[in-house]
Amino acid sequence: MIKTKAQNANIDKEAFAHTFSIVAKDPRTGEMAVAVQSHWFSVGSLVSWAKSGVGVVATQSFVNPAYGPNGLKLMAGGMSAEDALEELIAEDEGRDYRQVAFLDVKGNVSAYTGKLCVEAAGQIEGENFSVQANMMLNDRVVPAMAEAFKNNENLPLAERMVQVLKAAQKEGGDIRGKQSAALIVVGPKKVKNEWEDKKIDLRVDDHQNPIDELERLLKTARAYEHMNKGDLAVEKGDIDKALEEYGTAEEMFPENLEMKFWKAVALANSDRLNKALPVFAEIFEQDDNWREMITRLPKAGLLQISEKEINQITEL
Repeated sequence: MIKTKAQNANIDKEAFAHTFSIVAKDPRTGEMAVAVQSHWFSVGSLVSWAKSGVGVVATQSFVNPAYGPNGLKLMAGGMSAEDALEELIAEDEGRDYRQVAFLDVKGNVSAYTGKLCVEAAGQIEGENFSVQANMMLNDRVVPAMAEAFKNNENLPLAERMVQVLKAAQKEGGDIRGKQSAALIVVGPKKVKNEWEDKKIDLRVDDHQNPIDELERLLKTARAYEHMNKGDLAVEKGDIDKALEEYGTAEEMFPENLEMKFWKAVALANSDRLNKALPVFAEIFEQDDNWREMITRLPKAGLLQISEKEINQITEL
């Protein structure tokens, strides 16, 4: 490819994040998401952008990261995805090398693939989603992504996004291979606190099988959602609910000692110490630091049993 000096000036210092991605909305929940995979280190740090109550952005190929924050700012101000993307493309001298997709809170999508994006490059816009890719092994990748999104409507949005990435990889994916992946999910309403903005925010920066690892992290995140619900139930004094949530988390990750531990604590706090003792014994056998943890919980009000009962646990 021969580039003019002006073209070189536009792109020489920009990240070479050729990739495949999806932006989408679940009309049932209002959640919006962006997911991406690439043979490039830490693709999620540049390509994927999202804000609750506003929309999501994927900016790739020769990446101009400004499309992320600037696109979200325009959509937050009331612009549609189409108008916001059109305005930013018009201002970008390197537009021929860009591939960008916007989705706004109403589910409107708009995507752009510059004429100098490396083949196979293309996009498909559909109802509540857009899939796009460049530098793919073949031209079947993008259609496979669109079909996967349509065919997995029964799944929660985050899991649905992962299935789209898996479909792209199965069809050939990035011609260079695979290295990193990312997934962000945000809600339908603007949030007051910045730390509440992202419902799911997962990145695999460098891995032999980044989509598989992303899927594993999502499953882990779901398990910890149940752990968090269990903690909230403990705060409210609803031990039965806490046991239910901790138990669900443990079923999802039976090898996780943290999940076993807090379930056992909840059992002890609900006068079911006999059921808790074998669980504690199993935990201590694998990692004795948890035995010391028991001695620290009463002062924090997290283990409300007698000193005799505490000794029963620590002497296991």
